[in-house]
Amino acid sequence: MTKINCFGDICPVPILKINKELPKLHSGETLEVVCDHGCVVESIRDKYQHYDVNIEEVMNGVWEIRIIKD
Repeated sequence: MTKINCFGDICPVPILKINKELPKLHSGETLEVVCDHGCVVESIRDKYQHYDVNIEEVMNGVWEIRIIKD
Protein backbone atom coordinates (compact mmCIF):
# COMPACT_ATOMS: atom_id res chain seq x y z
CA MET A 1 0.00 0.00 0.00
CA THR A 2 1.26 3.43 -0.96
CA LYS A 3 0.46 6.26 1.47
CA ILE A 4 0.20 9.98 0.80
CA ASN A 5 0.15 12.52 3.64
CA CYS A 6 -1.97 15.52 2.63
CA PHE A 7 -2.22 17.21 6.03
CA GLY A 8 -2.60 20.92 5.48
CA ASP A 9 -2.94 20.54 1.71
CA ILE A 10 -5.96 22.08 0.05
CA CYS A 11 -7.28 21.37 -3.43
CA PRO A 12 -5.90 20.82 -5.96
CA VAL A 13 -2.64 19.70 -4.27
CA PRO A 14 -3.95 16.29 -3.03
CA ILE A 15 -5.44 15.56 -6.46
CA LEU A 16 -2.09 16.35 -8.09
CA LYS A 17 -0.31 14.03 -5.63
CA ILE A 18 -2.83 11.25 -6.32
CA ASN A 19 -2.50 11.70 -10.08
CA LYS A 20 1.28 11.31 -9.71
CA GLU A 21 1.14 8.13 -7.59
CA LEU A 22 -1.91 6.27 -8.93
CA PRO A 23 -0.37 5.36 -12.33
CA LYS A 24 2.57 3.72 -10.51
CA LEU A 25 0.27 1.16 -8.86
CA HIS A 26 -0.67 -2.21 -10.26
CA SER A 27 -4.26 -3.38 -10.56
CA GLY A 28 -5.67 -4.26 -7.14
CA GLU A 29 -3.16 -2.17 -5.19
CA THR A 30 -4.31 0.52 -2.76
CA LEU A 31 -3.38 4.16 -2.45
CA GLU A 32 -4.10 5.61 1.00
CA VAL A 33 -4.54 9.37 1.37
CA VAL A 34 -4.67 11.02 4.80
CA CYS A 35 -6.13 14.53 4.82
CA ASP A 36 -7.64 17.11 7.12
CA HIS A 37 -9.81 19.15 4.75
CA GLY A 38 -13.39 18.20 3.86
CA CYS A 39 -13.05 19.74 0.39
CA VAL A 40 -10.36 17.16 -0.40
CA VAL A 41 -12.73 14.33 0.52
CA GLU A 42 -15.43 15.68 -1.80
CA SER A 43 -12.96 16.25 -4.64
CA ILE A 44 -11.63 12.70 -4.38
CA ARG A 45 -15.16 11.26 -4.17
CA ASP A 46 -16.14 13.13 -7.35
CA LYS A 47 -12.97 12.66 -9.40
CA TYR A 48 -12.31 8.98 -8.64
CA GLN A 49 -15.88 7.65 -8.58
CA HIS A 50 -14.98 4.95 -11.15
CA TYR A 51 -12.50 3.46 -8.64
CA ASP A 52 -13.30 1.58 -5.44
CA VAL A 53 -12.96 4.44 -2.92
CA ASN A 54 -13.33 3.92 0.83
CA ILE A 55 -13.55 7.02 3.03
CA GLU A 56 -13.29 6.88 6.80
CA GLU A 57 -13.21 9.80 9.22
CA VAL A 58 -10.77 8.39 11.79
CA MET A 59 -10.85 11.47 14.02
CA ASN A 60 -12.90 14.63 13.94
CA GLY A 61 -11.71 16.38 10.78
CA VAL A 62 -9.16 13.71 9.75
CA TRP A 63 -9.93 11.28 6.93
CA GLU A 64 -8.23 8.16 5.61
CA ILE A 65 -9.18 7.58 1.99
CA ARG A 66 -8.28 4.35 0.22
CA ILE A 67 -8.38 4.20 -3.55
CA ILE A 68 -8.09 0.72 -5.04
CA LYS A 69 -6.77 0.71 -8.58
CA ASP A 70 -8.76 -1.29 -11.12
